[in-house]
Amino acid sequence: MLRLLPVVLLLAACGKKGLPVHTISVDGNPVKVELAATSKDREIGLMHRESMPADEGMLFIYNDERPRSFWMKNTLIPLDIAYLSKDGTIVKIAQMEPLSVERTQSLYPAKYALEMNVGWFEKHDVQNGDKVTDLPTDITVE
Repeated sequence: MLRLLPVVLLLAACGKKGLPVHTISVDGNPVKVELAATSKDREIGLMHRESMPADEGMLFIYNDERPRSFWMKNTLIPLDIAYLSKDGTIVKIAQMEPLSVERTQSLYPAKYALEMNVGWFEKHDVQNGDKVTDLPTDITVE
């Protein structure tokens, strides 16, 4: 029975449905993002992952635009977060420390939050006021 366990686990993992993926443009830089558009997906986010590929991230999508806050509980990798208004304007960029329960506030209304590997925004010279385009329009937000 123990010899079958790895096969069973592999088959279970293959059957797991991942998040939808979409390519956005962050101030002209293409970024492949997983879309977290349900309350469950937004709650889990990037928790328990040990790494994330370069030029990839997670886009959190909400129905409304209002001040937001994120924390890093159970998140193992250091991240940058950019809060975006409904038109894709970056209203705040901040660094977040792994496993921290300290809240990182948007301060301004945001409809989206984009998490990237720490240092990504600085490396690509992306700042507050820059635009994120090609945001998904055909996804159901719950």
